[in-house]
Amino acid sequence: MSSVTARVPRAVWLAVAVGIAARLAFSLGYWVDKPLTHDEHEYLRLARNVAEGRGFVHLQPDGTPAPGEHFGRAPVYPVFLAAVIRVTGGPPEAGVPLLRAIRIVQAVLGGALVWLVAWLAGQAAGPGAARAGGWLAAVYPPLVWTPAFVWSETLFSVLALACAAVLALERRRGGLYVAAGALAGLAVLTRPAMLLFLPLAAIWLAWRREWRGVALLSLACALVIMPWTIRNAREYGRVVLVASEGGITFWTGNHPLAVGEGDLAANPQLKRANVALRARHPGLSPEQLEPIYYREARQFIREQPAAWARLMARKAFYAIVPVGPSYRLHSALYFGASVVSYLGVLPFALLGVWRLARAGRLPVPLLLLVASSFLVCLVFFPQERFRIPVVDPALLVTAAAWWALRA
Repeated sequence: MSSVTARVPRAVWLAVAVGIAARLAFSLGYWVDKPLTHDEHEYLRLARNVAEGRGFVHLQPDGTPAPGEHFGRAPVYPVFLAAVIRVTGGPPEAGVPLLRAIRIVQAVLGGALVWLVAWLAGQAAGPGAARAGGWLAAVYPPLVWTPAFVWSETLFSVLALACAAVLALERRRGGLYVAAGALAGLAVLTRPAMLLFLPLAAIWLAWRREWRGVALLSLACALVIMPWTIRNAREYGRVVLVASEGGITFWTGNHPLAVGEGDLAANPQLKRANVALRARHPGLSPEQLEPIYYREARQFIREQPAAWARLMARKAFYAIVPVGPSYRLHSALYFGASVVSYLGVLPFALLGVWRLARAGRLPVPLLLLVASSFLVCLVFFPQERFRIPVVDPALLVTAAAWWALRA
């Protein structure tokens, strides 16, 4: 424990307090009376049903099925929201008191993320980097506004970076590997994209000949995920590792009409193609449609390899340069703040990676987390919500390291 606290100066705690205050100010003072997105409605509906003992079902308050198409989601974030409902005693409906409670809790989680960024920066480049990282994370706009939304990003970011932080400890023992695996499993059950980090981490540990670490990390992660996978097998009659939304997400990013960035909301043509696909398979549930989505995407890849290769090149570009169509769905103020924040930090982050590499102090687990996020963009599609939880905090870590090592 002493190695942890030694790398976090006391000034970082002020940055944590400022970060929480900034998130509360945005959530409770500015982002009020705003309409909820589709994902927010779905998360709240699932949380309400979990809190009331009905399980992970899309039922309305009167017990009737919610209209529309609803794919299975990872369970941890709805359980987190259900816990907020139960602990606060607030109404399960998406009213102002409940939204306020969720945003307050997520602002505190945002403070934990500030601390993690500071600690990772300090681990890589010393106390000066810890201070710089803490203050950058405290006021970085995308990290300030994300807790205002009923999205899994903030919780996922804390779990994923905590996993990387545990693996970054210099003296890893059995318990630390188990802790990292458990955090990775919880992160997978929050956002399945974390699955792509696991083989990268295992390869890194194997390269370092930490065979016990490979085994314990994998076993702990599997034990966390397995009960939910077993539940899915009983529920759907087939193996669904975490959530059934993977098929449509893969299809969205690997389709002749895909543009290389953004989900269905950013591509009206592809949205109409999805409606047509569902019409060709009437009566099938979202879980039954998932293998069909995968099959059609693989057919496109197999039959049009040149077009798919061009699509992959566009994905790689949009994964780094934030100018895709999904960014332009937002207001000009949001778009500008997001792009300016990201591009303003990116050059210094890259310089930080270069300096850390020269000093032999690269934060490898964190960089593997970034690599896994990039792979998610290539396998599925780039989108700001895929970038912010992992890539942006990592940029702040290495930019802070550049600041500390610039002399």
